[in-house]
Formats: sequence, C-alpha cells, structure tokens
Amino acid sequence: MITTRKLATEAGANHGLVHYYFGSMEELTMRVLERATERILARQRAMYADPSAPFIEKWRKAMNFIDEDLAAGYPKIWLELQAMAWNRPEFRERMRHVHEQWDAVLTEAIDGALKAYRVDRRKFPADAMSTLVRTFNLGMLVERLVGVDKGHESLLKMIDNLLQRLQKEADR
Repeated sequence: MITTRKLATEAGANHGLVHYYFGSMEELTMRVLERATERILARQRAMYADPSAPFIEKWRKAMNFIDEDLAAGYPKIWLELQAMAWNRPEFRERMRHVHEQWDAVLTEAIDGALKAYRVDRRKFPADAMSTLVRTFNLGMLVERLVGVDKGHESLLKMIDNLLQRLQKEADR
C-alpha cells in the first residue's frame, strides 16, 4: 500500500507538505486523474477539431490511443477511483465531472460525424451513439487490464468497415 509518507520519501519531498496539500493518497490520486484528464481531453479535442481529417481517420487515431492510455495507467486509475467513488460521496461528484467532460467531447465528435455521414439523428441520436461507444470502450479497457482482448480486433474492424462505407457515401 502506498502512503503519503512513502510517496514523499520516494519523491524526496517533505511528508508534512505532501499531507498538507493532499491529505490522503485518494485525494492525491484524484488530482493526478483530473490533471491527466485535462491533458488527454485537450488531445482529443484537438484531434476531433481538425477540419482536414475525415471522422474515420480521427476514429482510428482515437482507438490507437487506447493502448497508449493503458500503458500510461490512465484507465486503471480512472476505474479505481470510480469504484472508490461508489462508496465515497466526496469523490462521486468529481468523478461524475470527469465522466461528463469525456461525454461532451465524444458526443460532439459523434454528432459531427453523424451530420457529415448524413445519418438520421432521430434514429441514431448522438447521445445514444456516444453511450454505445463509451460502453464498449469501457468494456475493452476493463478486459485489456486483465489481459483479455478476444474479439476486440474484429469489433474495431467491423466498425472501421461501417465507417468506410459511410465515408464513401458522404464523398459522393
């Protein structure tokens, strides 16, 4: 178990200052997650805002970020803090805020893609599509954290094929 004392020793910092500024490892970890989220969301926003790239290229890039983010430990910290927030109301609102930020970026990107691909947004609302994507991404992350990736490649290939068809139709 990591404590603020052990962390301070490893970092060569004063334990009292670490404890003063963060209070607990949970708080320190939450702040790390919030800062990492800001950086990753900035990356995602910049990628999706690029007018020169079609959505399919942005989608492929976003899916490649999964492995990068896993290697950096972001999904593991996010999931651990989410589980902690189930029983710790003082963290629940902050985790909800992190989730809402991700949802806003993804929903906006998907809504733009639905418009570009001329998909009927009454039949396929952006918020429902965003929920679908978040849910299967979460499932893939959880499985990859325990070493399972069966079916992931074929799922991503299936979605890629669909996006290719939509892109071809939009280009006509």
